[in-house]
Amino acid sequence: MRHARGYRRLNRTHEHRKALFANMAGSLIEHEQIKTTLPKAKELRPIVEKLITLGKRGDLHARRQAASQLKEDQYVAKLFEILGPRYAERQGGYVRILKAGFRYGDMAPMAIIEFVDRDLDAKGAADKARVAAEEAAEE
Repeated sequence: MRHARGYRRLNRTHEHRKALFANMAGSLIEHEQIKTTLPKAKELRPIVEKLITLGKRGDLHARRQAASQLKEDQYVAKLFEILGPRYAERQGGYVRILKAGFRYGDMAPMAIIEFVDRDLDAKGAADKARVAAEEAAEE
């Protein structure tokens, strides 16, 4: 029986899981869509939804709580300046999970996790800006 088994351990230690979800939440906030395995996506959803709720609150205590979970300040800034106001009227359900077939190497079920009203230009924007800066530096 699986009574009181609240989450998937994903064959990782507590510290590794905490770091994994901090990195994945940051990537999702930055790119607004990521591809990962289905169990990881299902575990990431409540974490990100709680972060969005903190972003909607917008006070200093919420910002410090979000900063303690996320790795970088740029993710906290985007969470509070862009995503929080975007979902201010929405009562939950900020993230969707789409099944995306199976991985070629080990047949792991894959999924795409994305924000519901996502910005289509956010994915890869940092890479495009970096490449443009490198090309400008060469000239």
